[in-house]
Amino acid sequence: MSQFAPAPELPQHASQPPYILALDIGTSSVRALLFDATGTALPQVISQIPYDLTTSSDGESSVDADMLVELVAKTIDEALTKAGPLASRIGAIATDTFWHSLLGIDKDGKPLIPVLIWEDTRSRKALAELSKQLDSQELLKRNGARLHTSYWPAKLRWLANTQPEIMQKTAQWLSFGEYMQRCFLGKSVCSLSMASGTGLLNIRARAWDTQLLPVLNIRPDQLPPLGDIHDRVQGLKPEYASRWPALRDIPWYPAIGDGAAANVGSGCVTEKNWAITIGTSSAIRVVVSPDEVVPAAGLWLYLLDAKCGLIGGALSEGGNVVAWLEHTLKLPPLKEVEPQIANMQPDSSGLTILPFISGERSPGWHDEARLTITGLNSHTTPLDILRASLEAIAYQLNIVYDQLNTQLEKLEIAPTLIGSGGALLSSPTLQGIIADTLNTPLYPSIERECSARGVALLALEALGTIPDVADVPVELEDPLLPEETRHGIYVQAAQRQQELYDVLLNTKRVN
Repeated sequence: MSQFAPAPELPQHASQPPYILALDIGTSSVRALLFDATGTALPQVISQIPYDLTTSSDGESSVDADMLVELVAKTIDEALTKAGPLASRIGAIATDTFWHSLLGIDKDGKPLIPVLIWEDTRSRKALAELSKQLDSQELLKRNGARLHTSYWPAKLRWLANTQPEIMQKTAQWLSFGEYMQRCFLGKSVCSLSMASGTGLLNIRARAWDTQLLPVLNIRPDQLPPLGDIHDRVQGLKPEYASRWPALRDIPWYPAIGDGAAANVGSGCVTEKNWAITIGTSSAIRVVVSPDEVVPAAGLWLYLLDAKCGLIGGALSEGGNVVAWLEHTLKLPPLKEVEPQIANMQPDSSGLTILPFISGERSPGWHDEARLTITGLNSHTTPLDILRASLEAIAYQLNIVYDQLNTQLEKLEIAPTLIGSGGALLSSPTLQGIIADTLNTPLYPSIERECSARGVALLALEALGTIPDVADVPVELEDPLLPEETRHGIYVQAAQRQQELYDVLLNTKRVN
């Protein structure tokens, strides 16, 4: 297929109940979508409300918990209105949301702080302090996550150092998904998926890490009870039961991490299909047995459920870099300038960019890293910077891809790389850059709502409507094939990026 061919439209078919109302809660918008019994989205039933995070130059990235709950409620209002008579045949509510968020609530269930997002790097000094007390490699083996500001340990130590009164008043620490359920239903389940993204879950034991809690001065009762993805909660609180009578007594399944949901929704639930997602941030993830894998230092290991792990690496950059460039350089939206950047030759700007707009996660885990551009001259244009930034993100993803290949080489399979995420699927140019840089075919998913579809499929499995999400057919566009000459150019440019990385951060990557 040509790089510039439009995405095919989903086939029209008669929808079948039970319907699943899927809540997709991201860091830039919240959405409610309706899926039928085959896992197909009903295009006429979708509600989306954008919002802005609270950010600051010192690294804050947060959102008011109750404001976000009300935004979710408004999307439910609109989706139910659009669903009309179909609303009475909704069989379950399913939710995906951003991993790693942290919220403290008091004994009355009221938030004591805003929801801290994974991008919040204000805990950098606390992280350095913890790093002297704890062995990050041992934590990686036990909990699947190293010490980093994106996880709970560093944030909890930072709060203890800067807001000790909050620590004293906090009755429980939650992710946003659990808080939302408590607002609507008065109770919640913390899925193993969400818990695995905190850095506080012992992956092997499927239980909170009792060795780590005393170091953070956290009691076991301050953490929520754990459950699995099929553990339901139902029975809306009176104000929401009257607001949404169609949802009064139907099951709500626990929130799972948006990345795990995207794997399911794009058909990447086996070791042969690897998911690459570029939305606000970027990641490559592979489903594995969590008891048989210890991730390399540049990677992490989370859980989809009690049986399935996800090994991979996540960048802190993706569509957020594009959004920042559009705002700062006054560029039109990427879709409008796509033809212009598509016609540029690989690495034609000569720029070298470290794209760390929100610090670095995989593969090097440097919180203090920041976006850096070198090679600017009087002929450099904003579009040069945009194209070079897309290439820079691809070089970082290639490191993750190589580490995963090394980690999983015993599988002796040629993985199929399946692309999802709004930033990736909306840019054929970025898709081509990824295929050429990673030197592998990239298969864009036909499904544009992979995370929401993923939790809808899991809910259908829990209801017994489909036997196994792994058996759901995978629908893909024709692959973008790598071209050897372009790959060679990108190898040289990636080497320049690595040299700049080593100079500025005065270190080699973790390995």
